Amino acid sequence: MTLKSKLKIESPAVFVFSIFYVVVGVAELFVLVTSNFTVFYIGVLGLLNLFTAYGLFRKKRWSVPLVIALFFLGITFGATTLYYSILAQTFEGDLLFHVALIAYLFMTLVASIYVVAKREKLQGAKAN
Repeated sequence: MTLKSKLKIESPAVFVFSIFYVVVGVAELFVLVTSNFTVFYIGVLGLLNLFTAYGLFRKKRWSVPLVIALFFLGITFGATTLYYSILAQTFEGDLLFHVALIAYLFMTLVASIYVVAKREKLQGAKAN
């Protein structure tokens, strides 16, 4: 029995985007913990990303509006962080950080476009 059949993965793209949201959520919660809980909004984004990952993986109806909301929140957060980081240039490893933020912005855009394009398939899967 393969891992794909054990996890009941119907769409590899949705699985990849679920993994993306899990990684982003865990990273944002890590930032929250390492900042001594001073940037609470990053923790909220982290929890929303984890809920979204679960909703996409389980094909819940509420995952599509959550992906749309996270698109706007993620693009705003990522773009402003990138902008001010480029202006400040305050720490070593700026290039790696900037590339990671650009990859985050790109993946957020791609995941949102895919989920919105396939929303009928995701929302019609189960009546929740």
